[in-house]
Formats: sequence, structure tokens, C-alpha cells
Amino acid sequence: MFLDWFFIKDFTAWQIAAVITSGIFIGMGKTGINGINSVMIPLLAITFGAKESTGIVLPMLCFADIVAVLWYRRSAEWKHILRLLPWAFAGLALALVVERFVPAKGFKFMIGTCFFMGLGVMFWNDMNNRRLGDKAKIPTGWWFSAIFGLLGGFTTMIGNAAGPIMSVFLLSMRLPKENFLGTAAWYYMIINYTKIPLQIIFWHNITPRGLLFNITMIPIILIGAVLGIVLVKKVSEKVYRTLVYAMTIISASLLFINFS
Repeated sequence: MFLDWFFIKDFTAWQIAAVITSGIFIGMGKTGINGINSVMIPLLAITFGAKESTGIVLPMLCFADIVAVLWYRRSAEWKHILRLLPWAFAGLALALVVERFVPAKGFKFMIGTCFFMGLGVMFWNDMNNRRLGDKAKIPTGWWFSAIFGLLGGFTTMIGNAAGPIMSVFLLSMRLPKENFLGTAAWYYMIINYTKIPLQIIFWHNITPRGLLFNITMIPIILIGAVLGIVLVKKVSEKVYRTLVYAMTIISASLLFINFS
């Protein structure tokens, strides 16, 4: 039944609405409103199944990564990317080990829990910065990169759910908007393309029929990417953070409502 869902002509109205919304949000999240694409994770998890949906979403993310890198290719801060990557790769490996012992329902719970963890860390980081003001220091310790790298790698592997986690790390670095987006674009492209062979070999949830479906989503993702580029120039930092909080709460709530 899972494979039968890969052609839009067989979709219900709910499934069509979910995938179109997801495609737009993926594009917007990669090029502008970082974090807005988090809401599509539970939408597709509810529609296709938590573990199965990761194989549907990943190729869409990979295409959007290319668009984001092409647009922000000169804005990346590579020192931050290099600090994260070794730990992120370790997080990917940890997720593969955990997956062997966790049922499908457990995936839903873990994805929702990771969203709430990301929200909590973001809230703590904001409160700390407001309390200290200009005295707040940029974290430079290896342990900071280790925590966010491991958690980011783990969450992205189990459910493409690292958005809130990585947003916290990059916001903590106080990067200008262009550098924030450029660094995120390169980091996610490296990680997501690393995940493709892992999911094909170990999880078998990226299929030829799934890729055909992903091709139909390209125009929708491009529309979202253009909207993100336009909107990011008009959204203030305060509104941006509010959007990330709201999308994270909605995403986690949808998963827990569906968890039974």
C-alpha cells in the first residue's frame, strides 16, 4: 500500500494538500525562513508513516539544498561547518544503531521529542542572550559543537528533524542573515547527500517510484524557494524567532496527537 501512494493521481485531497504544503515549506525553509519547513515533517509522517516519510522527504530536501547553495554559495562560514561535521556524522551512525531496536511508533515519539528539545534549547538561548545583552559570549568550546553536532545528526537521520537544533547553533554564533543562510545551506547539503546511500542501504525507503514522485514536486519546491528569498528580506529577527517557535510547537503537537 505504501508504494501505491507515490503517484499524485492516487492521492486523496488531504494527501495532495499535505505534499503541496510540504514542498512549498521545504523551499521556503532552505532559502529564507529557516525552520518553517519543520511543520511539514509531521504532515508527511502522518500521511505516509514516520519512518517511510523520511525516504520521501530526503530527495526533496536534497534538491532544495542545491537551490539554497547556488543562491548563498559565497556566504558560508566554513569554520562552523567543519566544527559540526565530525559530530554530525557520528550522530548519523548512532541513529542507524538505534533504528534497529525502535518500532515505527517509536520513531514518531522520537521525532516529536526532538522538536520539543529544540524548542526548549532555543528558548533557553534567547533568555540567556536577553539577560546578558552585549555581554553574552559566543560559545566556542568543543563540547558545544559536539552536543549540537550529535543531536543534529541523530535527529536528521531519524526524521529530517534537525532544523530547530541547527537553528539554535547558528543563531548562537550570531551570524548575519546572509552568512546564517549560507552556512546552513552548505551544511545541510553535505549531510543530506551523505544520508542518501545510508537510507538506500539500511532503510530501503528511497525507491524509484518515490523518486518519480519527488520529480513532480520540483516546481512546487522552486516556488517555495523564491518565496523564501523574497520574504527573508522583509522578516525581522523577532518575527523570525516567533515563526520558528510556532512551527516547532505545531509540528511536535501533530506528531503526539497522531501517536497512539
